[in-house]
Amino acid sequence: MVEAVRRLGEPLVIVGSNGNARPLSGRFGRLGWSEAPADALPLLGYLPPCLPEQLGDSGFCAELGLRYPYLGGSMAKGISSVELALELGKEGMLGFFGAAGLPLKSVEEALDRLASSGLPYGVNLIHSPHEPELEGALADLFIRKGVRLVEASAFLSLTLPLVRYRLHGIHRNGDGVIVAPNRIIAKVSREELAERFFSPPPEKFLKALMADGSITPGQAELAGRIPMAQEITAEADSGGHTDNRPAMALFPTILSLSQRMHSLHGYDVRLRVGLAGGIGTPAAAAAAFAMGAAYLMVGSVHQACMESGSSDAVREMLAVTRQADVAMAPAADMFEMGVTVQVLKRGTMFPMRAAKLYELYRSCSGIDDLPHAEREKLEKNLFRAPLEQIWQETRSYFIGRDPRQVERADRDPRHRMALVFRWYLGQGAHWAKDGEPSRRMDYQVWCGPAMGAFNEWSAGTFMEEPARRRVATVAFNLLFGAALLTRAASLRRQGVDLPPEILRAEPLPIEQIKEYLG
Repeated sequence: MVEAVRRLGEPLVIVGSNGNARPLSGRFGRLGWSEAPADALPLLGYLPPCLPEQLGDSGFCAELGLRYPYLGGSMAKGISSVELALELGKEGMLGFFGAAGLPLKSVEEALDRLASSGLPYGVNLIHSPHEPELEGALADLFIRKGVRLVEASAFLSLTLPLVRYRLHGIHRNGDGVIVAPNRIIAKVSREELAERFFSPPPEKFLKALMADGSITPGQAELAGRIPMAQEITAEADSGGHTDNRPAMALFPTILSLSQRMHSLHGYDVRLRVGLAGGIGTPAAAAAAFAMGAAYLMVGSVHQACMESGSSDAVREMLAVTRQADVAMAPAADMFEMGVTVQVLKRGTMFPMRAAKLYELYRSCSGIDDLPHAEREKLEKNLFRAPLEQIWQETRSYFIGRDPRQVERADRDPRHRMALVFRWYLGQGAHWAKDGEPSRRMDYQVWCGPAMGAFNEWSAGTFMEEPARRRVATVAFNLLFGAALLTRAASLRRQGVDLPPEILRAEPLPIEQIKEYLG
């Protein structure tokens, strides 16, 4: 029975034989016989083929040139690396390169490598409310390099650079169809933000782009007939920037919104919704597709794979993570706004220390206002240097990156304190990515509960070992397991009892999965 159900491309007939259920792969039952032959067996259940590529939205895959409805979500500072994106692309999937937090030169080099591969890929554009020029520079780089797919993440509202990217090159083809070459997949957790992405670009941005010559009046007219994002990834309880939404509540709400927005605007294109956050097992993947997800997006689990841009030290920490081993901590990029990110708390003191910094920021007017005992603790345990020295390093950094931050800090002691505290938050991510051994207690590792679920599912199998976690193996197991559980659910609804190992859908080597898929 286990082998028969695993052969996803073959139809399966379940018959009654000697009081037991028996599978007959590759056979068909016949319904409606008035007189059954003497050797006919009672039909207990029937399964049509169910391959991983049949899950999700086939139109989405066709438009992006994919075989499977599976995306690797972006992780900042190149943690979702070029290598990770290329490996997914080779297997007919798609990965987003994590451009956030990297120098423009590094991003440009990564884009050149991705473009030369000839494989499908995407790049992340993260909202930068404190550094709008950086966001604009990235959008311009993507336009100049011909990047056709961007994942917009952590946006609190639409911005001019994002709209400029979306509308670059918009035109009608020879058949009169509106073509927008640049595509955005927005990752959001809130209905009101999803509504903005499913709407046409705001009029105020169209006027600004016409004023600076980025688009023509004719292009502005076409812009009113397309959504900012044709696809939205409903981001449930994930790593990094997240609102910790439960997937079972969030996804149906965003899906319903997509249907309303399509009717409201009368688009010629379909609006689609994928799901991210909490997807670390085949059961979670199957549930996402059962709810109607056009595609899956996986993040935290990919960070534990060998192709990620993180360190072996982080991979070892992630391999022993459980679902409760995560916590919310202040975000470096939106520290003053009180925005938080979900991070690993097991094996690191970063969440607690970051929360202390935000508490001091809220209660003190500047570095000189810090209680003497608290300042001593910070300089000894967190910064390991006098705060004035950290400020000079921070000042030098921002003089080259964004001098306005220095000018403001020179006028506002509280802003100077915020920049110093952000130094620690930002360094925590670098120390983790680089595997700095002396700073292990200060690692900032973006992580959601999916990592714990993955570890619980893979315990006792070959994928328990960090060194054997390859991104393609993880992806195929999630997709194969989702299809397997979809078939199993159909048999259970027909009253067929199944062996427990089918419902576990335990990890298999990628070679064996491909053999089952034919």
